Amino acid sequence: MPILISHPTRIQAAGTKPKLIDEYIGRVNSKSPAVSVAHMRSPEGWSEPGQTPEFDEYTIVLKGVLRVAHKSGHVEVRAGQAVIAHRGEWVQYSTPEGAEYIAICLPAFSPETVHREG
Repeated sequence: MPILISHPTRIQAAGTKPKLIDEYIGRVNSKSPAVSVAHMRSPEGWSEPGQTPEFDEYTIVLKGVLRVAHKSGHVEVRAGQAVIAHRGEWVQYSTPEGAEYIAICLPAFSPETVHREG
């Protein structure tokens, strides 16, 4: 039987400025450890510490620009584009112009498996 997710849960974000994270599916809102799906709204100038997560992260940018730094440089992901960050790979996310995006993590995001620096 399908499970209706009637509303997301607002999750506290890491980073330099307030960022809105609404988790629809994941460990907090739906008790789903296999996958997380969250709607992110990030202000201009936001950044978070680098991380080496134990999950793959698939991100679709809806508005603005998401910058993904990696060991060899960075990629700028614009509205209508997507990016895949693989588990075990160091990345750092920021939004120099602000952004709205959907993040999908397999398995689901958790503070214990993201391995943020600092």
